[in-house]
Amino acid sequence: MLRFAFFVLLFASPAGFAQDSAPNQKTQTPAAQPAAGAAPQPASEQVAGAEADLVKSDWKAAQAKLESWLAAHPADARALFDLGYVTDAQNRLDDAASLYHRAVEANPQLFEAHLSLGLLLARQNKLAEARLELTAATILDPGDAGPAMKARAWRALAQIDRKTDTTQASNDLLEALKLTPETPDDTLLAANLAEQAGQYAAAETAYRRILAKDPKSAPANAGLAHLLIAHKLYPEAETLLRAALEQSPDDPALTAQLATVLAAQDKAEALPLIQKLHDTHPADSAITGMLAEVLAEAGDPAGSDQLYLGLLAASPNDPALLIGHGQNLIRQLKYAQAFAVFDKATQLEPANADGWSGLAFAASRTNQPSITLHALTMRSKYLPEIPSTYFLWATAYDALHQKAAATYYHHFLDSSAGKFPDQEWQARQRLILLEKKP
Repeated sequence: MLRFAFFVLLFASPAGFAQDSAPNQKTQTPAAQPAAGAAPQPASEQVAGAEADLVKSDWKAAQAKLESWLAAHPADARALFDLGYVTDAQNRLDDAASLYHRAVEANPQLFEAHLSLGLLLARQNKLAEARLELTAATILDPGDAGPAMKARAWRALAQIDRKTDTTQASNDLLEALKLTPETPDDTLLAANLAEQAGQYAAAETAYRRILAKDPKSAPANAGLAHLLIAHKLYPEAETLLRAALEQSPDDPALTAQLATVLAAQDKAEALPLIQKLHDTHPADSAITGMLAEVLAEAGDPAGSDQLYLGLLAASPNDPALLIGHGQNLIRQLKYAQAFAVFDKATQLEPANADGWSGLAFAASRTNQPSITLHALTMRSKYLPEIPSTYFLWATAYDALHQKAAATYYHHFLDSSAGKFPDQEWQARQRLILLEKKP
């Protein structure tokens, strides 16, 4: 299976709470409903006027009224929250966070302030802080904001927790569903969580539920296609993706997945497809990596390596990029350079079997049998032996004049099944000499 299936995941991931927390979604934001739900004191005439301006998205007028009021009443939680919303809506995130914090300090029971601060921190990728605020929101009375707003807090928590704890994220989502009906986004998140947890049947069922209602859902098509690719059901995945691309012809995730499927089936269409995608997104490192791999598989290691070198300039310690670069060096017979690259890759990621495979081969080609044996030993922790590794074991032991060479030559011949005629001839010749009786 080609490695660039990894890159497809980058495209297939959902937008998550970043969209949910956008402050200008007036039908969902707390400020669209004045903050009085959790603030026991009535609003002053000046604050009420500012809130009327908020409903009309007249930020300038609202800000003037609120700043004037807060100059004389700096601990008014409701006014602090409203001004935080004004700055949030204008994308002045640090100012908004400061004002939301002040509102929470002035009134720790102000549900809307905790919720809006949590959503803002999530958008800033300050997930630990965001989680604290959102959790606080879930145990407060939402007042006039109603259960939908509390469900929004639970959904945002689910998006945060999915990164580290799929069980907790599922529980968060269930809490949201106790308050409001399930949405297509909920079903999609449930499918993603099931897939992350290895519950593939449940994930497939959820994806298909979405597609039964909305066959054009790009995230659901991408999610189901990912499952099919993971199970090497390439023809079915190809059919699904071609149909989805008819509805969304420019979708990069679906295009990347189709390229993956075509390459896995050795179809020539994969290369022009990924080249077109790269032309459209030349600065996208994930797409560039995909093109680099397809070029290598298509027999253009030099062209592929130019792309890998560009990616490594930005990420010099990325093991996957180093391994791709090293494999291209092997294809170009630059074994000493390849050895250095694979040596670095295995130091950075000792659990990467591809790195050890490359190091074993490069060490063999540079006459370092002891290192070949070490690399093969490390590789065997993660992958079973194949004919080519049996041959490397045999030749390394042979170079060191160790009796195990004959055993591995036999393993190689037993497994090669005539697919490596030159090496099979060499193995037989060496066995004649090694097993020659005195």
